[in-house]
Formats: sequence, structure tokens, C-alpha cells
Amino acid sequence: MLVYLRLLSESFRFATNALRNNKLRTLLSLLGVTIGIFSIIAVLAAVDSLNRKITKDLSTLDKNTIYLFNQSFGPSEIPKWKREQFPNVKYDEYLYMKGVMTNTDQLGYQIFTKTESIKYESKTVSDVNIVPVSQEFIDIQGLEFEDGRFYTESEANSAAPVVVIGKEIATSLFEDFNPIGKKVRLYGQRFTVIGVLKKQGAGMFGDSDDTSAYLPVNFIRQKFGDNNKGLVNVIVFKPVNGVDMEAYKAEISQKLRSFRGIKAGEIDNFFINVFSGFTDLVDGLISDMQFYGWWICGFSLLVGGFGIANIMFVSVKERTNLIGIQKSLGAKNRFILFQFLFEAIILSVIGGMIGLFLVWIIAFGLTKALDFEFVLGTGNILLGTGLAALIGLISGILPAISASKLDPVEAIRTGI
Repeated sequence: MLVYLRLLSESFRFATNALRNNKLRTLLSLLGVTIGIFSIIAVLAAVDSLNRKITKDLSTLDKNTIYLFNQSFGPSEIPKWKREQFPNVKYDEYLYMKGVMTNTDQLGYQIFTKTESIKYESKTVSDVNIVPVSQEFIDIQGLEFEDGRFYTESEANSAAPVVVIGKEIATSLFEDFNPIGKKVRLYGQRFTVIGVLKKQGAGMFGDSDDTSAYLPVNFIRQKFGDNNKGLVNVIVFKPVNGVDMEAYKAEISQKLRSFRGIKAGEIDNFFINVFSGFTDLVDGLISDMQFYGWWICGFSLLVGGFGIANIMFVSVKERTNLIGIQKSLGAKNRFILFQFLFEAIILSVIGGMIGLFLVWIIAFGLTKALDFEFVLGTGNILLGTGLAALIGLISGILPAISASKLDPVEAIRTGI
């Protein structure tokens, strides 16, 4: 055991000497490994950070949540021209479904509309994400409040001019003052601020409750009407736990088909989108990003491997005389083999560690500069180190074998 520890120590010394004595050559050889490890770990760290952010953002939503409207989350076999003819869901359909659906925990109505500006006295916040929803959304989305409350059912039904704002909007408009009860201008009229949401951070698509404003859906209905093609209406279902999802979806389809008078044999003119399908789509995209990232970055590792192999062949050539002396003094072939193999691994790991350090520096800088947490996890650090060691092992095996098989007499004569 002590022999191998001494061997490892000597190999580390030879590796550091190679770095010190042949700086430019070693730097160019390690550059491939550094770039390869940097590329792969940077991609994996970015994807992991994105996946963590998405998981956090979606954690408040039940994967069984269903979005019923005239568009599909994923690919559809129905031609585009036909899908474009599907009608928007209506508020009376929401009321009907709310009265007839079974096994339902919450059922809400939402309208997707364009961004607007909110004003308070001389201050204005632009590009505010307007979220017109029914009162059930406080439970469907699990909204958390820093101050105030959500609007009640009576306020929602009467289209009361009340609004719940995100933390960034509250800070921009009111600074350190309490926004509750203050009047803001939106859509040309005054709204009373009744709630401020807890700070959330950037969402997975750049959106966030921090820059959102929730208001009663009936206000938008009264202002723009129910047939406005610039709006997208959605009925959101949150079934009870343990429900048979296929049976539940079939019930939704049967009830809405009956309400719309769709005849037997005709296709549904709506889509029942289960939220788990959306998360599966996102998971698939993340897996594809990881797969293609591995392929692209793998070429950098291949180049890095050739660089390590090249420097090791040169090292064997330069130390042929020393190898002959070691063998003449009784060093066995495996001792010479392990010596060069360890040296190749150590050189490769040094290149890998430089790559990991660069990833950490960039991740730290981006986290500070952006409202997004880039994380270099322990798993990725171990993966990067392991990959670097593997590249060193593969790249150094042939030079190490060639060194171990040198004839001691010929090796000493060559060095004279």
C-alpha cells in the first residue's frame, strides 16, 4: 500500500513538474479537457438550475389540475385550421360546470389578456401581467400574501374595483408605505389595493407573481365582452385527491358536449389539458437539452483526450533514460505503467478542476446579476471530476503501456 502511495506522490510531482517546466505545451494540452468539462458541467448546471426553478414554481399546483380551453398544451392530430375554429369557453359554461361536476375540489375561471400599466399618483409600473380570475384561484394556485387578502365571491361576482398586486409592483409604487387601501389607476379607473403577494422571484418563462395584478374576472368581461377574440378564456378544474383522472376527464367531456349540443360522432371542439401533461412536456425538453448538450460537449472532451495522450507520449519520450534507470534498479513494468497512468489522470483532473472553477465563477456571477439562482451541485462537481479522471485514464493508457514495455538497456542507451 505504501508503495502505491509513494507512486501516487511521485506521479503528482511529475505532473506538477510538467506543468511548471512546459507551461505552454501543458496549457494547450489541458485546454481541451478544461473546455470539455466546463461545457458539459455548465450545460448540466444550467439545466439543473432551470429544472429546480420550474419544480419550485409549479410546486403549488396539483399535477392533476386541468385546463379546459380551445388550445392544446402539446401536439394535436386535429388540423390547425380546424383548431382555430374552436370557440372560446364561456362564463356561463364555467357556471354550468361548477354546478354539475362531481369529485371536484375547486373550479375556477381565468382570462388571459395583454399586459397593462398601473399608476399611483405620479408613479407608473409598465408591463404588468394582468390576471383576471374568479375567487377560487386563491386555493387553486395556493397564493401566499405578505399583506391583505384576496377578493371574496361577492366582490368577484359584482366586478368590484379591487386588485391584488405583486411585491415588485407594491415596492415600485408605494416604496415603504403600506399599499392596502390605496387607490391605483388601471384601465382608466380606480382600483383599491386589498392584498400584496409574497415575493416569488422570476418564473420559469420570465413571468412572476411579483409583477402580476389579480382582479375580478367579471371586470374584464364587462369591459371587453365574452366574445373578444383577443382574450383566451380558461376553465380550471382541481379534482379531489385520488380521483380516476380518465373517468374525470370523460365526465368533463360528456358534460360540456351536452351543454354545447355536440352530436355523437363529432369531435370535441375543446381541449382537456391535464397539468401533468405540461410538466411531462417540460421534463422531455429538459432531457433533450441534456442529451444534445452531452453530444456537443463530448467532442470537446474527445479533443481534450487527444491532448492528454499527446503530452503523455512526449513525456515518455523525454523520460526514456529515466525509465531505463528505474527498470535497471528493479522497477517492475506495472510500477512504470501506474506511474504514467497516475500522471495522466492527475493532469486531466487538474484541467477538469479548472473547468469546474470557471463554471462556479460564472454561476456565482450570474446569480448575483440576475434574479435566478444558478446552482453548481455536488453531483455535478463529482461528475466533472470523475469525467476528467476517466479521460485521463483512457488517454494515458497507451503511453503508459508503451513506457512499461521499454527495454531498460535500450532505454538507457537512447537517453545517452
